[in-house]
Amino acid sequence: MVDQIPLYRVRSVAAAAANRKRAAYYSAAGPGSGADWHSRYQLEDESAHLDEMPLMMSEEGFENEESDYHTLPRARITQRKRGLEWFVCDGWKFLCTSCCDWLINICQRKKELKARTVWLGCPEKCEEKHPKNSIKNQKYNVFTFIPGVLYEQFKFFLNLYFLIISCSQFVPALKIGYLYTYWAPLGFVLAVTMMREAIDEFRRFQRDKEVNSQLYSKLTVRGKVQVKSSDIQVGDLIIVEKNQRIPSDMVFLRTSEKAGSCFIRTDQLDGETDWKLKVAVSCTQRLPALGDLFSISAYVYAQKPQLDIHSFEGTFTRVGLLDLELNRLTKALFLALVALSVVMVTLQGFVGPWYRNLFRFLLLFSYIIPISLRVNLDMGKAVYGWMMMKDENIPGTVVRTSTIPEELGRLVYLLTDKTGTLTQNEMVFKRLHLGTVSYGADTMDEIQSHIRDSYSQMHSQAGGNSASSTPPRKAQSSAPKVRKSVSSRIHEAVKAIVLCHNVTPVYESRAGVSGETEFAEADQDFSDENRTYQASSPDEVALVQWTESVGLTLVSRDLTSMQLKTPGGQVLSFCILQLFPFTSESKRMGIIVRDESTAEITFYMKGADVAMSTIVQYNDWLEEECGNMAREGLRTLVVAKKSLTEEQYQDFESRYTQAKLSMHDRTLKVAAVIESLEREMELLCLTGVEDQLQADVRPTLEMLRNAGIKVWMLTGDKLETATCVAQSSRLVPRTQDTHIFRRVTSRGEAHLELNAFRRKHDCALVISGESLEVCLKYYEHEFMELACQCPAVVCCRCSPTQKACIVTLLQQHTGRRTCAIGDGGNDVSMIQAADCGIGIEGKEGRQASLAADFSVTQFRHIGRLLMVHGRNSYKRSAALGQFVMHRGLIISTMQAVFSSVFYFASVPLYQGFLMVGYATIYTMFPVFSLVLDQDVKPEMAMLYPELYKDLTKGRSLSFKTFLIWVLISIYQGGILMYGALVLFESEFVHVVAISFTALVLTELLMVALTIRTWHWLMVVAEFLSLGCYVSSLAFLNEYFGIGRVSFGAFIDFTFITTVTFLWKVSAITVVSCLPLYVLKYLRRKLSPPSYCKLTS
Repeated sequence: MVDQIPLYRVRSVAAAAANRKRAAYYSAAGPGSGADWHSRYQLEDESAHLDEMPLMMSEEGFENEESDYHTLPRARITQRKRGLEWFVCDGWKFLCTSCCDWLINICQRKKELKARTVWLGCPEKCEEKHPKNSIKNQKYNVFTFIPGVLYEQFKFFLNLYFLIISCSQFVPALKIGYLYTYWAPLGFVLAVTMMREAIDEFRRFQRDKEVNSQLYSKLTVRGKVQVKSSDIQVGDLIIVEKNQRIPSDMVFLRTSEKAGSCFIRTDQLDGETDWKLKVAVSCTQRLPALGDLFSISAYVYAQKPQLDIHSFEGTFTRVGLLDLELNRLTKALFLALVALSVVMVTLQGFVGPWYRNLFRFLLLFSYIIPISLRVNLDMGKAVYGWMMMKDENIPGTVVRTSTIPEELGRLVYLLTDKTGTLTQNEMVFKRLHLGTVSYGADTMDEIQSHIRDSYSQMHSQAGGNSASSTPPRKAQSSAPKVRKSVSSRIHEAVKAIVLCHNVTPVYESRAGVSGETEFAEADQDFSDENRTYQASSPDEVALVQWTESVGLTLVSRDLTSMQLKTPGGQVLSFCILQLFPFTSESKRMGIIVRDESTAEITFYMKGADVAMSTIVQYNDWLEEECGNMAREGLRTLVVAKKSLTEEQYQDFESRYTQAKLSMHDRTLKVAAVIESLEREMELLCLTGVEDQLQADVRPTLEMLRNAGIKVWMLTGDKLETATCVAQSSRLVPRTQDTHIFRRVTSRGEAHLELNAFRRKHDCALVISGESLEVCLKYYEHEFMELACQCPAVVCCRCSPTQKACIVTLLQQHTGRRTCAIGDGGNDVSMIQAADCGIGIEGKEGRQASLAADFSVTQFRHIGRLLMVHGRNSYKRSAALGQFVMHRGLIISTMQAVFSSVFYFASVPLYQGFLMVGYATIYTMFPVFSLVLDQDVKPEMAMLYPELYKDLTKGRSLSFKTFLIWVLISIYQGGILMYGALVLFESEFVHVVAISFTALVLTELLMVALTIRTWHWLMVVAEFLSLGCYVSSLAFLNEYFGIGRVSFGAFIDFTFITTVTFLWKVSAITVVSCLPLYVLKYLRRKLSPPSYCKLTS
């Protein structure tokens, strides 16, 4: 026994745990798609200049040098802002971020990646320290929670502004009120935010703990021990049971099968749930027992980590577009605040310490920027999330990110995975076509009858001899000619389907069998009920399962033989002479078998119609029927055969062996030998298999299309399958033309193909990941411009990195909101890159669900999630945000009028608790009840998805609607203050009580004016707030003086209970609100919004 046996990494299942680092996956995968994708960007294309073929994308062409093609797209997208405009519009944030990144890079240098040596079963021998094998989706830890939350809050201009204002109250010369007037609201906002973040962080911690606590069997010198997933170390030997998830990167060392084979699923890598055959390392598979793994002193030498298909860019922190828009509006309010303060100081004549007066005016008018805006919106978002999770029509929905529910109401692009998202990845055999007759789901019993009769007649003719695999044709001479012909053709077609595949039947071990026996074939149950099929394609499993249903069953298979069972119970044995697996280039697979009972040699082949149409004998029905099945959404396969004599096969085998041993052009020579057999083959049948769609996928996609949302399908599956699913799911409507972007590898080919694509109008695009990569390298802007005009786009053979890249490009080139939805680990990068990520809990695990902002159980739930909850969340947040700003503007207007009357003195109108109470108990409940408002019922929103289209234009919250609310605030504030001064001139000492009472009543009426659908809680909030104000008059009389308490009188209960006070306050309130009611009524009559047309 040698001291060391080097084991090279195999991308498979079972034993030694390698590094949990995500970058290690490409060590297992070899020089695959990701590595090639990266390296090709470093190559210079042979076509240096294409000026003679200008690519016209608009009215004008462009002719640039080679270097210009790399800088042109980004130069066309945006025009950078300069100077003061750039600094005010987030330039200061950019500078701060750049400085922080620079400091982080200085303090935390990137670790150099090196090749690794991993000893089997000896983690202590590792030369370097590896990270823990744990999943962590948390944003903070114990030390970074408070600093992190504070940073996330004060990076917004609104909160930073109020922090500065609150700190200014510690300066005696600037103090204009009580400290709690400023610090209490700020502290409440921070407390609510920290509580919400703490709850979200605790939920993330619980989800991570659940995943990291999954138990696995670890093999040690002393036997098996149970370890948590997070405790697995590099070098451990892990026993992975059937249907158990792989906890880390692993090398496949042993299996219970004698041949060392095992079927695995790579859904966490590429999203495909198909079973793939892998073979264990031969030297460890041959060991007598598991314990011998510790005696061979073997190690795995792994190359340094390469580009990983699981890696993604992005953070867990999400900021919605509504938050950014409100942040811009608060900056506009700040400019208005400064301008108003400067005007006041100017009208004063800059007398005395004018700069101090300027700052005092800034403090007096600080309510123009309402601090309660953030806390109201955050609480509203929490309510929206709760409504989503409690909706009985979309059970199982989970809101994992509570900061962006309104993003669901402004989506323009939805990027979806295929396998497990649109489809169930469960294939069902639907149709068999023989040229003259077609069999569907309702006539399969006829095929079963033909098969049973064929083999029963064959058995009776054979007598005591072993049954022949082909029924003698002359034995059916008594039957009608048509029946004999059809029966024979059905028999040959079914036999070809059950033999031409790469499916292996698998049998479960008997219950109760335990121990460490390596090979347990004797303990297996070979009954039909215990049989399952495993293959690299679900299509093949569906075909073999169908042959079993009609009477011809595959009962066993190994590398050299397979056995079939007839309806009568006889077992037919076939020797596998050659197997030609399916490839994406050939689009077909073949097999040569010998019937052991008759020694007949037959070459069977099946494949796509485009590949098989030139191989089979002439016919006049194949092309037409393939088109008919494709229009029904079926995946078609053409099946053919060719009988070979012993001499023909021996000649082929010698040429085939010689070609495989060739040192030059081996692939081409092997293909040429195989093609020598693929001539004039007998066409047997055409099969149609349906990839079952998720429930209600078609109406959901139609709803999204009517809502103005463009759906892009990004999948790792092959082009034919992706195109078929796109058509069957109605992602591409039946009447829609489809342009299949041909494979391009150079700039010149991409140039020509883009020009050809540009000449197409209103057609869906289907493109492969490789071609997409070339187009983005040279013509990024031009390709995105064309693709965004398509009603639907299908990208096949996409790696996870490419999926995330497409999302990012859409955001950059269109500026629209994107949403990504998927169900597998390979969709995480796409989900994280999108503005809004939705995960589906399905067969591919929970990685996508855990990493997404929202989690659903079925694709059809997307419709209600967007049309109802997304739409309501956006419209409610827009109304709530603008109303809160109106509440601050109206009181600031009254303060400006009051200061003007008092010769522009910087004296506050309302003191202490009145200011705090105005924004909380007096108006908070009615204003916050706007989160329950809705313009149309959920059923109406689902029935008319066109209502959603209006939201993408952002009209519910824009500078236009903002200016309207500003004008309303100025009008109402002026009416309230001047009305109080004019009507109560003789009782001027009571102006504070008068104006404040009218202000509270106006706010309550304005809420009623804004509401479109009343809820009983809204009525309760209105009367509760009014009751709180009336009852508080008993102990707040000291705050109703003019200016400071020492300036004015206290409230006079005798005065406020008079009829004169009541009707005059009512008159002021009516004048401030009635014109707005009239304008609203006239607008709904003359130019009603779309929802009003439906409700009427």
